[in-house]
Amino acid sequence: MNALLQLADFVLHVDRYLTPLLQQYGGVTYALMFLLIFCETGLVVTPFLPGDSVIFALGALAAAGGLDIGILALVLMSAAVLGNVVNYAIGFKLGPAVFKSESSRFFKREYLDKTHAFYEKYGALTVILGRFMPIIRTFVPFVAGIGRMRYARFALFNLIGSVCWVAVFLSGGFFFGTLPFVQKNFSLVALGIAVISFVPPVVAAIKVRLRSKERIKG
Repeated sequence: MNALLQLADFVLHVDRYLTPLLQQYGGVTYALMFLLIFCETGLVVTPFLPGDSVIFALGALAAAGGLDIGILALVLMSAAVLGNVVNYAIGFKLGPAVFKSESSRFFKREYLDKTHAFYEKYGALTVILGRFMPIIRTFVPFVAGIGRMRYARFALFNLIGSVCWVAVFLSGGFFFGTLPFVQKNFSLVALGIAVISFVPPVVAAIKVRLRSKERIKG
């Protein structure tokens, strides 16, 4: 429980954690942020990492002069692309075997089911759209690997989605993260980003479930 509370505090107040991190490690911060973004989508066991709010906060730090926006964009985009490539490979090699246990702490079947539902609605575009959705984005490349999506096709959508995702949140933080209102209410902004991001996959999952029920009744 304590770990969950600490994670929630980090997600909602990531701006407070990044500033001392930058002060202590300087340029090494780029490497640490690469690792965080890579792990969020590269490892199936870390879907809880707060990529959106971290990138937004990093954009604000860049606007304040703490980080170079160009280097930051290159580092984060590379991490996002490579993370998806690794996750795709994991899905391709292991398939659904890791989800055999319904009570698994990390490989929750419900996450996989929601991602499948989103795939059913949006097809290959899910690789792009899913990048903007917490938790779902971690399982999108995994499911693409399980489904044996042609790698060249996956790589194209992966590149587009990763570049767009980083560009949107990094520029958002760069242009709006230094506003007094945002700085004073960063936890609300982070929460708002998370809530809005979860709406599309939830709606897609509900629609797929309703269609399944209609087929059963029919």
